Amino acid sequence: MPETTLPVFLAESLPETGRVSLDGEEARHAATVRRLRVGERLVLSDGVGGMARCVVEAVQAGRDASLTLGIEHRWTEDLPALRVTVAQALAKGDRGELAVELATEAGADAIVPWRTARSVAKWEDGTRGDSTRGEKALGRWRSTARAAAKQARRAHVPEVADPVTTRELAGLAQTMSATLVLESGITTRLTDLTLPATGDLLLIVGPEGGITDDELTTLTQAGATAIRLGPTVLRTSTAAAVALGALGALTARWQ
Repeated sequence: MPETTLPVFLAESLPETGRVSLDGEEARHAATVRRLRVGERLVLSDGVGGMARCVVEAVQAGRDASLTLGIEHRWTEDLPALRVTVAQALAKGDRGELAVELATEAGADAIVPWRTARSVAKWEDGTRGDSTRGEKALGRWRSTARAAAKQARRAHVPEVADPVTTRELAGLAQTMSATLVLESGITTRLTDLTLPATGDLLLIVGPEGGITDDELTTLTQAGATAIRLGPTVLRTSTAAAVALGALGALTARWQ
């Protein structure tokens, strides 16, 4: 079976050669859900560029599942020359998780949750057990990014940062090679811009209700450029993925 069709699992680290053990939730999924057996192959990823094709040498199923794997081929995939961080507005229900899933599959290199004035979800309100709702929601975003990276067979799992305010986001924008704010009421289009070939690009996606004038002013004063993608209005859950696809075609990110 070619490497492009083998299932991908995440490991804490990957040795260059020899054997490696897979345990925890990843091993339970491999042994119980995928029902991998001795002699079958899979790909291990350390989430930061390291990948390895492995053959299953031993399987222990059950609650304390583990797999012993022999490394057949080890390689490293570099980040693109132009890296894209997506600042995603908090969204109600599962729309935020959908946005993270689609952005990860489309190639986002990092994701920053953004607390906007019009975000219905606030995250910091109330508690559930020993964690706040915000901590639970952030954990779901991070789990979603891990799962989507495996599904997309990515060597890099995008980091999901702690949520930021608009002022904090403006500070982040000042460290970037370029910052783009997606906004439907803007005449400038992505195709009108000269995009950097290397460095870091910040892509900002607002909430369903749109970005306020004050937020847009704060971001543009920090060096951001407001743009629209096309003639239609996209949901907050799909906008980043569409923009990432356009960036892949307009730059060397997909080469």
